[in-house]
Amino acid sequence: MVITRKVQIRLNILLITVALLFIVVFSMYEMGYLDELLTILAKDNYIFYWMMLVGFLAEIVAGSMGMGYGVICTTTLLLLNIPPHIVSASIHSAESFTTAAGSISHIQLKNVSKSLVKKLAIPAVIGAIIGALCLTYVGEYYSKITKTVIAFYTLYLGFQILSNAFKPKQNKSLKKKTNLTRLGVIGGFIDSFAGGGWGPLVTGTLIKNSFTPRFAVGSSTVAKFILTLTAAITFIFTLGIQHWNIILGLLFGGIITAPFSAMLTTKLPMKKMFIVIGTLVIVMSSITIFKSIF
Repeated sequence: MVITRKVQIRLNILLITVALLFIVVFSMYEMGYLDELLTILAKDNYIFYWMMLVGFLAEIVAGSMGMGYGVICTTTLLLLNIPPHIVSASIHSAESFTTAAGSISHIQLKNVSKSLVKKLAIPAVIGAIIGALCLTYVGEYYSKITKTVIAFYTLYLGFQILSNAFKPKQNKSLKKKTNLTRLGVIGGFIDSFAGGGWGPLVTGTLIKNSFTPRFAVGSSTVAKFILTLTAAITFIFTLGIQHWNIILGLLFGGIITAPFSAMLTTKLPMKKMFIVIGTLVIVMSSITIFKSIF
């Protein structure tokens, strides 16, 4: 079997990440923190392992479709009655690592337009900070209302994902004018506040408006990494570092899947993937809305 350059890059990233994680785990063991961590993981109904499964499946979706990681994780965590501000903080902390790996891959493959990243990332950072601050205070004190609003939003995204399966092929010869500043601010705010949505909104809009797909996905991924890191840092300053069981579960699950997601892109039938994932998000969001209202 011939290993393509793209797969080789992802495998190299995986090896570097695994090495770094090994160093962290070994350091924790030497300092006596590992036993304490394992004890904590056993006290919360093993949610760490459930989060590994969620991160594993979400990364398959994101790696195959170019979107959906935040939507899948947010929908699942809300269904498990995790407070909205903890949901977004945990997802962005874990996603800082996965989007970093994706960004490095796209940069090495020359899929990134520096000008497009700059036009998206700067307003996205502003939107991400505002979204994180709003969620920190609104989400903490009005968690039931916030949870319902976010569930309605993920329901909308579910229908958007589902509709992609039935969209006819469009003529891409004419690029539509796109307000990248507004798109970046709105995308950054929604992603930070709702725990996800950058991919379906921003990447989807760029591709729909006839931007070259490889540059749309690559540049959007790099901008996503910048806003994700910004949101994670904002949450750390406002909420502190907590719920490591969720963060580490999502992170480990995503890392396991990362090197294979690129290969799955050419193997999985995209139309069926859109239908399955869209339907799943719609059902899970509907259950969350029902539980929140009734």
